[in-house]
Amino acid sequence: MTEFRGAKSQPISKRQVWEAWKHVRRGGEATGVDGLTMDAIEANPRRYLYPLWNRLASGSYMPPPVREKRIPKGDGKERSLGIPTILDRVAQQVIRAELEEVVEPVFHPDSYGYRPGRGAHDALGRCNSRCGKQWYVIDLDIRAFFDTIDHRKMLSLLSKHTDKRHIQLYCKRWLEAALMKEDGTLVPRDRGTPQGGVISPVLANLYLHEVFDQWMLSTAPRVEFERYADDIVVHVSSREQAQELLGRIRDRLKEFSLELSENKTKIVYCWKGSRPPDKGEGCDRSFDFLGFTFRPRYMVRPDKRARLWIFSAGMSRKSEKRINASLSELRIHRWQSLTLADVSRILSPKIRGVLGYFSLYGKSLMNGLWWGLNVRLVKWARRKFKLPTFGAAYVRIQRICRKMPHLFPHWSKGYTV
Repeated sequence: MTEFRGAKSQPISKRQVWEAWKHVRRGGEATGVDGLTMDAIEANPRRYLYPLWNRLASGSYMPPPVREKRIPKGDGKERSLGIPTILDRVAQQVIRAELEEVVEPVFHPDSYGYRPGRGAHDALGRCNSRCGKQWYVIDLDIRAFFDTIDHRKMLSLLSKHTDKRHIQLYCKRWLEAALMKEDGTLVPRDRGTPQGGVISPVLANLYLHEVFDQWMLSTAPRVEFERYADDIVVHVSSREQAQELLGRIRDRLKEFSLELSENKTKIVYCWKGSRPPDKGEGCDRSFDFLGFTFRPRYMVRPDKRARLWIFSAGMSRKSEKRINASLSELRIHRWQSLTLADVSRILSPKIRGVLGYFSLYGKSLMNGLWWGLNVRLVKWARRKFKLPTFGAAYVRIQRICRKMPHLFPHWSKGYTV
């Protein structure tokens, strides 16, 4: 593939479009309303990217509707994602790259979501450390945040950070782009930014930077928090402080057309061994953050000389159920045409992903998850080798595990059969 060449005296260059295409090409391949695929663009990039640049550079680019895709949430409800076309994702990446250069230096250090060089593990590590120092947490849940962002306020906040007309123009058009429902109906949007868009995370971060981060810095500078997109955890020293601050946060969000989900927002008592457990009577004792549950845990030191309660993180039950559900959908026991090496090749990337993320805290809490996977492998072996009993299949897989402990990533980490 060769890069298209040339230049034009406009705010957006061909180089920007080309770099944006290379970035989008490394991401997901979901198609938008036009059905255009990555392979089609890859086969003839000039045919698609040159006209895109021409429209972007002239100011005439109009984003197509966003395709709705509904995905299940852990609570049985569904979340609506908006899937732009691939070329629209390229256009959004052009503007995102420009906008990030402006806003990244001013974002709060405790904002972690969708930012270069930062991730969920950074937020979790900071949260775990602060839960060990402070006694109370405010677990904030903003109701339907991405769906309720006020467009007028969003554009007003954007204008505070950049005076580039083309960034303001295209962000406004993307905010207002119609949503195509799964039945083909076009729905105009007067608020919100679709989850799934390339530009949406930056705009969402910018909105909450002004609404929450900067407000906290100016009104409660000594209060620490972690924010990952719209997931926010605030650390305070007393229940009275938590109740007072929660009321002010609720009022602040209302000023920007946001509201808290009252049944999910809560004050949590971070009980640890040096305080009586009834000190925080009436408060919750646990909260979920980025797939982990933070709660009191009984710990025995390696030398076994000290036993104490700590408030720490571990894989949440919701995360475990979600992973188990995805394993069940694979129906591994029916992969009779595959060898065990083939099974390993298919499963290993998924296993490494789960291990890489959830092994950060509470490795022993994953015993049940990996035992369940081992049982599925035993069931596969029983059908594959036509063994008479589950016990015979278990012995077969156990022997393989001992001979080849690196065949599956979780075996090599000690979660053996």
